[in-house]
Amino acid sequence: MSKILIIEDEVAIRRVLKKIISEENNSYKVFEAVDGVEGIELIKENDYDLVLCDIKMPKMDGVEVLQYSKKIKPELQFLMISGHGDLDTAVNTMRLGAFDYISKPPDLNRLLNAIRNALDNKELIVENKRLKKKISKDYEMIGNSRAITQIKEMIEKVAPTEARVLITGANGTGKELVAHWLHEKSKRNKAPLIEVNCAAIPSELIESELFGHKKGSFTGAIKDRTGKFEAANGGTLFLDEIGDMSLSAQAKVLRALQEGKIQRVGDAKDIEVNVRVIAATNKDLQKEIKDKKFREDLYHRLAVILIAVPSLNDRRDDIPILIEYFAMKIAKEQGTSTKVFKAKAIKLLQEYNWTGNIRELRNVVERLIILGEEKVSEQDVKMFTSK
Repeated sequence: MSKILIIEDEVAIRRVLKKIISEENNSYKVFEAVDGVEGIELIKENDYDLVLCDIKMPKMDGVEVLQYSKKIKPELQFLMISGHGDLDTAVNTMRLGAFDYISKPPDLNRLLNAIRNALDNKELIVENKRLKKKISKDYEMIGNSRAITQIKEMIEKVAPTEARVLITGANGTGKELVAHWLHEKSKRNKAPLIEVNCAAIPSELIESELFGHKKGSFTGAIKDRTGKFEAANGGTLFLDEIGDMSLSAQAKVLRALQEGKIQRVGDAKDIEVNVRVIAATNKDLQKEIKDKKFREDLYHRLAVILIAVPSLNDRRDDIPILIEYFAMKIAKEQGTSTKVFKAKAIKLLQEYNWTGNIRELRNVVERLIILGEEKVSEQDVKMFTSK
């Protein structure tokens, strides 16, 4: 049931609005406030879906109510009620976050359509937040070890800045989780995070992937294409496994970082881009520089902040909580009940050499959930792992 609050000091108008809205849809529950002060108190104490708010009122006008309410409950939808002389103000309230405005006396169809649209907009906002929260859960950083705690603290300090970050660590340690949290906690989090796996793209196509291309610039370029730098404009570009990038592509990335401009393959026109670059690698870039496989000047552009993600062997204290997390997640994905791991089974898993890091641990937990007993034992671990 949608909860609608009417804030209107004129009794007759308030009652007419309540009657119209209540009779239109029995799923609307309508509440009243006689002025802005009472309206604010009700908004603070209750969860409304929509507020119809007069602009000119004693004690506190509608603009003040809107501004205050949006600070404490940004998802709350507002329809402003305006007299003839308030129309300019009503239009300005939309810049302050109001969904729409209704002129006095209200046109019935216009009013009801505006209410339906505002409530639909509220549902859309809530759904988007739910989906974003779900995405964030897919990239949770699980663990309380000193190593992981230090990384979380580093992210809190670095994420709100524009500093470029180079994330290092072996395969399967969770470098992409760090990149996602740097973006999520940054000022760019409403813009996209675009990921490029440099190791997965053939060297002859990496420049097209990053910078785009013009039609006919090479065999197979049958139409213009936007590159990842353009797609990430205003947001974050995550260059995973950057140590595998070709030297020619490295030179172009360096120019993009230095000048904030790119050129599509086959085009001489500059395109301005505003992108924060986060890079990751499992290679020793200092060694790659000595072997003339990676540009030193690009390294220094990328490595403003260095975050080294530890191997699972270096954070064994986190293994019990990771097992519990993966067991619950996998059970939910498969629609089965969560299995309990016995203490000896957990201890044995803590002692193993995890060359594949967290990715390998997840695979082992999934295998044990599928093949092990209801309570996963030490014998199950020995039987169904390749360790």
